[in-house]
Amino acid sequence: MVTMKKSAIILLHIGYWALYLLLIVTFLMAMANKKEQWSFTAMSNLIFTTPLGLVTLLPAILGFYCFYSFLFPRYLDKRKLLGFFVAGMVVVISAGILPVSIMMITLPAEWRVKNNFAEFLAMVGFLSVLALINGIIGLVMRGFITWYGDIRLKEELQRRNYETELALIKSQLNPHFLFNTINNIDVLIEKDPEKASAYLNKLSGIMRFMLYETKAERVPLAKELEYIEKYIELQRIRASNPRYVEYVVKGEAGNRRIEPMLFIPFIENAFKHSEYKKNEDAVKIEFVLEPGAIHFRCGNRYIEKLKDKPDAGGLGNELIRRRLELLYPGKHRLHVSKENGFYKVVLIINEYED
Repeated sequence: MVTMKKSAIILLHIGYWALYLLLIVTFLMAMANKKEQWSFTAMSNLIFTTPLGLVTLLPAILGFYCFYSFLFPRYLDKRKLLGFFVAGMVVVISAGILPVSIMMITLPAEWRVKNNFAEFLAMVGFLSVLALINGIIGLVMRGFITWYGDIRLKEELQRRNYETELALIKSQLNPHFLFNTINNIDVLIEKDPEKASAYLNKLSGIMRFMLYETKAERVPLAKELEYIEKYIELQRIRASNPRYVEYVVKGEAGNRRIEPMLFIPFIENAFKHSEYKKNEDAVKIEFVLEPGAIHFRCGNRYIEKLKDKPDAGGLGNELIRRRLELLYPGKHRLHVSKENGFYKVVLIINEYED
């Protein structure tokens, strides 16, 4: 997640509390009966060395950081308004009661609130309002930082999408795949012209999808799956055993939309690095479409001695992970594993519907 630099956030906090202390000192000096007897240094010492500091600083700090660090991310950012209101009331009231209770328990009698319930309530109410004001300011600051991070995230997403689009085009429209497919179709023309024509239409559909459909931010999930199916069919004709690929789709795509070419890098890598193509299930691809998530599984058998060989083509795992983080922050899970000669990718995307 793109956020404001930590140094800038720290400076914001330091600046705010410096202004707050300056305001408190100025206010106390203005309220003094004999202004000439009060200096800035004297008032500062009064705040930091007497119970006045407890009264002015503790509620402000509690209110500010409870709203900033707890209430905003847990309730307001998730639009849980009722929970935010209840928790906010608890925070401001507690921030008012706590310093008064500490003063009554620990401080000398001259600093304590007298045995007057109305006076106690008045002080608690005043400190609660102080905590509330600082809490609101904490919300505003946290909201500003989040808003700034969202702007930076969108800018980076646009830039990364452009870079990814170029990388995808270079990856998927590689000459090796195209030449082999065209050669295979050429061979089929003499043996089975009808089948050759069908495969040629699939290749045309793939190229049309990649050149035109992928320019949109999102495409229908059904079209994405159709593209993947055509890609798998073209891979099948390159092998002597077309059953070495197992492809399953469970569930209905419906009207759902998704970012284009999100799964094909994993599928391409599975075909590129799969071995034992004469056996069945050398490559396994499965989609499970649920009413709140897409479950994607892709795996291939590989030769153990080559398992640490770096990926020579396609999109690298790091770029794929980065793209997922930008497109689905906090809404996806990606797990890659290697076990018993089988390389497996599991990707779960949540809340993908418009």
